[in-house]
Amino acid sequence: MKPVRPVLKWAGGKRQLLPALRPHYPASFDRYIEPFVGSGAVFLDLHNRGTLAGHQIRLSDINADVIGCYRAIRDDVDSVIAELEGLQQGHRAGGRDHFYEVRDERFNPRRRAIHASDHPEEHYTPDIAAMLIYLNRTGYNGLFRVNRRGVFNVPAGRYTSVRICDADNLRRLSTALAQPGTSLVVQGFEDAVRDPAAGDFIYLDPPYAPVSRTSYFTSYTSAQFGPAEQARLQQAVIGLAERGVHVLLSNSIAPDISALYAENADAHGAGLRAKTVEARRAINSRASARGAVLEYLITNIPETGVVN
Repeated sequence: MKPVRPVLKWAGGKRQLLPALRPHYPASFDRYIEPFVGSGAVFLDLHNRGTLAGHQIRLSDINADVIGCYRAIRDDVDSVIAELEGLQQGHRAGGRDHFYEVRDERFNPRRRAIHASDHPEEHYTPDIAAMLIYLNRTGYNGLFRVNRRGVFNVPAGRYTSVRICDADNLRRLSTALAQPGTSLVVQGFEDAVRDPAAGDFIYLDPPYAPVSRTSYFTSYTSAQFGPAEQARLQQAVIGLAERGVHVLLSNSIAPDISALYAENADAHGAGLRAKTVEARRAINSRASARGAVLEYLITNIPETGVVN
């Protein structure tokens, strides 16, 4: 069976970090919980390995567009594929002009209308989901970015060729999201971490603390994820570890994160350790600044020897 690949490209997506993450997957666990699901690379890696079979799974994100898109793929993948194939044809014929027409004349007005409701994810139709996938795959660096008014403002990317609609992979993703016991929820991290219990496995991939001013990127919603949010997350992570939850967290090696985890007595007392691993930076305003960087894996899980 072919593996499922992420449909959305995401700032900080974890496909390239999977070899470093896998040795810290727990040998056994109860529920699997992922509060910053984004591209879902770790969820899909666990799914592809058969590790999640028979487990309750909760995937959540504060970004209602992400959850709404995944729900549309889960519930009506054939309609998403049909819409996406039409967008793919339009892109081949119109290129950048087609991108901006879809972004400004279709996606943003439709998105604005559904975000006027209390639960926009419940109104994410297959055509809106297809537009999100199209804009994500053809936009600059695969970003999802909105301004403070909530307007999606990513410019067109500079791709010579891009695969917009992979129908077979979308169907495999739909099957993965529809497996029994799997929920897709719009939820902030503080709500997501309240009920995990001893034996559960939680993977947290928050917006990274910036290591420099030019690397600052947290605008995947109109809200920000700054030092105060990182500090609250650290307190939540310590609480999870103290309750016996299997915790795995990714973040940058910014000084703020070192102070919260690598050099923090409370984090150490809860059994958390910060390990530096090499990753590749895919999103930066300067191409020369992309490449290998160090990141933190913060966990209370002993290495299990899971191979790549």
